[in-house]
Amino acid sequence: MNLRPGVVSVSPELDTIRHSTGLSGSLAGLLTTLPILCFGLLAPFAAKLSRRIGMTRALGAMMALLTAGIALRLAPGLPALFAGTVLIGAAISLSNVLVPSVIKRNFEHRTGLMMGLYSVALFCGAALAAGVTVPLGDALGLGWRGAIGVWAVLSALALALWVPQLRRSDAPPSMAPGAADSRTPLRRSPLAWKITLLMGLQSLQYYACAAWIPAMLTSQGMDGTQAGWMLSVMSLAGIAGSLAFTALVGRSSNQVALSLAGSVLVLGSVLGLLVAPVGGAYAWMLMQGFGCGLLISTALAVIVLRSPDAARAAEMSGMAQSVGYLLAAAGPFLLGALHDATDGWTVPLVMLAVLCVPMGLAGVGAGRARQLEA
Repeated sequence: MNLRPGVVSVSPELDTIRHSTGLSGSLAGLLTTLPILCFGLLAPFAAKLSRRIGMTRALGAMMALLTAGIALRLAPGLPALFAGTVLIGAAISLSNVLVPSVIKRNFEHRTGLMMGLYSVALFCGAALAAGVTVPLGDALGLGWRGAIGVWAVLSALALALWVPQLRRSDAPPSMAPGAADSRTPLRRSPLAWKITLLMGLQSLQYYACAAWIPAMLTSQGMDGTQAGWMLSVMSLAGIAGSLAFTALVGRSSNQVALSLAGSVLVLGSVLGLLVAPVGGAYAWMLMQGFGCGLLISTALAVIVLRSPDAARAAEMSGMAQSVGYLLAAAGPFLLGALHDATDGWTVPLVMLAVLCVPMGLAGVGAGRARQLEA
């Protein structure tokens, strides 16, 4: 639940932050993009850290770093705001990679169920931060710094619950320094690239829509408040999609149908936005959110299910999330650039629709019941 609030809590307060600090539009964009860039750039280092100190200790260190980063943003001045954001991005980036590995190690016979619950927790954390940050800050008179800083309480609680585990040295023999050198590099595996493309393209769809859907809808005449509410509808539907994955994942030996269902729902929502953006907005957001919930749950689950052991899961998670989040960071930029170039939303939406095809194909390949080489 801590792997989204540190990032999501900034967006509802962004206008207030800009007004209070004089932050330019470009710097405001950098503030929201920095964590996603960290997700992509730093993910490959998680496997190395876990080999050195063990996954349990590494996750404990990341919860401490996350708490420090959120607390640092309470300090006055823009340098503290940006430095804290980088620390938050780094902590979440490595945790994103490590949690699937821990699940693979501790719940080998229930990985689908546990990865589904993990996805639900991600969406719940994001929805909670999006909906509670501003009202909580206003009710307690915290100001915008206190409103985004209050999430340090949640990460500190997670760290406190994790402390009893820190005595455990859990780097298995397969994760000892040099052990990974004898493995076939994942970059040579077609299956690894299918998993990576599924992670990357579904992330691109989610972050592009999250960044621009309110602007799309207001440009078509929808009230600004209602357009913002559409993002909450999408997040709530995402929770439902992750819950559906959790309920269905154990009923099949593969995840092909779940990948296809998610891709078709996302494609339908994008086509709906092209045809009737305002009149069908609730339906399109429900489809988009539910589809994204299925897809992120599937993408995270296949990282674990296709890996023969926890060490390989850490490597696969690092590759998939590194490339995936770099693609995700490019999504909002590409949509904005196409909108500026064409002065409309038709071409950007067509691009998202076209990308649903390779996303679905990658999901079919990643969803088949096969394993990466050990």
